[in-house]
Amino acid sequence: MNYDINLDQIKEYNTHGRLLNKDKAALLVIEMQEVFRTEMLLISEKQIINVKKLIHFATTNGIHVIHIRHNDSSDSSANMITWWDGDKIEYGSEGWKIVSELDITNQIIIDKSQYSAFFNTNLDEILKSNGITDIIISGLMANCCCDTTARDAFMRGYNVFFVNDATSTINAELHLAAIKNLAIGFANVVNTVDLINQM
Repeated sequence: MNYDINLDQIKEYNTHGRLLNKDKAALLVIEMQEVFRTEMLLISEKQIINVKKLIHFATTNGIHVIHIRHNDSSDSSANMITWWDGDKIEYGSEGWKIVSELDITNQIIIDKSQYSAFFNTNLDEILKSNGITDIIISGLMANCCCDTTARDAFMRGYNVFFVNDATSTINAELHLAAIKNLAIGFANVVNTVDLINQM
């Protein structure tokens, strides 16, 4: 995230103001992988700091942390690979690895092959088996995998909290468009400090 988005820019849409139920919450850390830092230059130090704050907040409050890692080794990625002009994230490659600043020890990791973290994964099963009702979304890309996962989560009945300054994408224009649409129909859009200060 090499830009800043002020949530005042979406205040006319971001009106639901729900509070997080930390006793029934899970934090999704989506695609904080080396490829997005080293090749696409989308992960900034600022975003890493905010994601680490969310993970610390989660682990100290009994909130489940689930890392979502993308790879294009499945046939279900074929359309994505074509769409992105043949670019793909190879399972086991350096770019596939989660950034080293994030400690994934004893945390759940789910590998996915499409935009939504729910598509052909056991994410929904894990959430339901743990009584999760509220989902916090962070990671990459705000307007693609994070956005699609947020919409999918909403349609499955979850309360969605989309963390503006712990998600990122190619530029501010795409990020702003994503959070406007999410605020209207799918998610409570918050900043890291505001989510943490709810508790």
